[in-house]
Amino acid sequence: MSKWIEKNNEIMRRDELGQLSLSKDKEAIKLYLEHIKSKTKQFSNQIARLRYLVEEDYYIDVFKDYSEETLLELLDYAYSFGFEFQSFMAASKFYDTYALKTRDKSQWLEDFEQHNVIVSLYLAGGDVDLAKRYIKAHTLQTVQTATPTYLNAGRKHRGELASCYLFTMDDTLNSINFIRSQVSQASKIAGGVAVNLTRLRGRGATLKGVKNVGKGIVPVAKLIEGEVSYADQLGQRAGAGAAYLNIFHSDVIELLNTKKVNADEDTRLATLSIGLIVPSLFFDLAKEDKDLYMFEPYSIQEEFGKDVILDDININDWYDKFVENENVIKHKINAREMLNLIAQIQLQSGYPYIMYKDNANKNHALNELGEIKMSNLCTEIFQYMHVSNIKDYNEQDELGQDIICNLASLNMVKSIEEKAIEESIRTGMRALTFVANNSRIEHLPTVHKANKNNRAVGLGVMSFHSMCAKNKIRYGSEESLDLLNVYCMMMDYYSLDESMKIAVERNDKFYGFDQTDYKAKDGKEFGEYFCKNNRVTKNVEPITPKVKEIFKGIYIPTKEDWQRLAREVDKNGLYNSYRLSIAPTQSISYITNCSSALTPVVDVVEKRKYGNSETYYPMPYLSPETMWFYSPTAFDIPQEHIINVAAVAQKWIDQGVSTILFVNSEIETNKLARLYAYAHDRGLKSLYYTRNKLISIAECTSCAV
Repeated sequence: MSKWIEKNNEIMRRDELGQLSLSKDKEAIKLYLEHIKSKTKQFSNQIARLRYLVEEDYYIDVFKDYSEETLLELLDYAYSFGFEFQSFMAASKFYDTYALKTRDKSQWLEDFEQHNVIVSLYLAGGDVDLAKRYIKAHTLQTVQTATPTYLNAGRKHRGELASCYLFTMDDTLNSINFIRSQVSQASKIAGGVAVNLTRLRGRGATLKGVKNVGKGIVPVAKLIEGEVSYADQLGQRAGAGAAYLNIFHSDVIELLNTKKVNADEDTRLATLSIGLIVPSLFFDLAKEDKDLYMFEPYSIQEEFGKDVILDDININDWYDKFVENENVIKHKINAREMLNLIAQIQLQSGYPYIMYKDNANKNHALNELGEIKMSNLCTEIFQYMHVSNIKDYNEQDELGQDIICNLASLNMVKSIEEKAIEESIRTGMRALTFVANNSRIEHLPTVHKANKNNRAVGLGVMSFHSMCAKNKIRYGSEESLDLLNVYCMMMDYYSLDESMKIAVERNDKFYGFDQTDYKAKDGKEFGEYFCKNNRVTKNVEPITPKVKEIFKGIYIPTKEDWQRLAREVDKNGLYNSYRLSIAPTQSISYITNCSSALTPVVDVVEKRKYGNSETYYPMPYLSPETMWFYSPTAFDIPQEHIINVAAVAQKWIDQGVSTILFVNSEIETNKLARLYAYAHDRGLKSLYYTRNKLISIAECTSCAV
């Protein structure tokens, strides 16, 4: 065991008062960084280092856009902040995952500041002032780009910078093969991939007039799993994917069974995640203790016409017709039994994810352009999409529109304490927009089309529990919800304002803007989006004394500001069709000394594997005083608190909030099922996986911002 690991382990030694030896982690950092320094390639000066990295094809040619004098100035600026890692976990995560090494992995080629500079130089595209803004944001850690961007930006040989890719598969072999190819290409460039299988005919369906021969969706899901496993990013990051299916599809129970502990090896999905698309009708059936009928999609089309597609219809309008028609192939199960089955399988595997389809579309500002039909690998991306019609080789394909999104997260603690909420939001929007405009995805034609039309981005937030604990606020309390409500309102306001400013600068707005709820219609003064949530009619401001103190000296937009913004957006448009999504920050939260996203911490001191050893990660700002505000931790806190927190944020977030439930193994399935219904009733768009205290679930690295 190395000496820095030994020193880190001394954290758990308690003094005569029973307190943890937290200072030992600082000593571990010092020892570790001394080791890093001894293994770092040395250069005579910074310019010599940059020349070497450019000439050896490690970095892009930064000398094309920046002079030597400017490069030195920016490097000095990065070091001027006096950055220090706040935990051994932060330092080791940065150097193990993000810092550039020689190709033989024997030496490091950059430190934290140098890495931030190359990322910022790339994202700024030659704009020195913008580069300084990015350097400041990354070094002060007020806003942090996602892993794909933070890992790859500025490198000569790299993966793509976006995080998420979503595809819809049609019910033809041409489409199946086309989407499989797209999945491989997206996985290869470091994307987390999700595929909607709802349009595929079920097992036992008719095929070319022959009845009962359809193989169903599980074999296709196995193919997707193979593509994702095969195509990774040069072994640096494993591929990761998810298959989504509507709960009214006849194969839904078969898909759920692929995650059972005793699943047959021929059908088990060992690495592919699964998610359910759940319209509100399902919960209505469960509340009324009725049967859930699940329908085979092709038999629906045989009876009602090719335009009646399970993935497209409003199930409320068709459900009774399908039930009553004896020619529609269907299976049934009591709806409450289905809820319990979902809960049972979640307790075994953590899956399925749950996507609340009607909630997602209820406040969707782009409903006139298309419907939200699925979510992504981490359940925070919600955008419209159109299926492609992939024809034979001698015919022209009719390309639809799939989904791409790139991510970043605000650090709530740092952005508030630096009085830089507005600056951080605007900086994050600029960085994400650059990634959208410079993504190399022509080989993904349906994604490329979406990116060109939408320029969708996903700015989120992390460090919520850390912010609460540092300020002695209980997670889930009225004060915590007050804090989050004001902060997310500001995210909504400033992201809109910045996207509008970019539209003005570029004299360009996203495709279809005039059809959206951002545009005033029917003689109304404001677009419908601005009339919801009392944006233009009521001031949103802190209501509890402690939160008032936290925001002291920080300007909070008023209803008059919202009115001004609504008029300017109506006049000028927006550059980005989607702006906000709260992803499950994992790796990045360690580096930035944050609790993850909006999630409560799992342990006050987290134990992690590090090679063959164990290390300890004390929660940010942990002290004898703040320890009590990190408790109860995630597995002991009422799970309704987690849902309530997500619901407050969701009011202001135009996409979604990745929300994890934490349960103990002894929880009854009907209690877990009630949480699904509660989340639906609170307006959540999704639930990510359920963590069982006795089951270890691999973290999602593709969307980990």
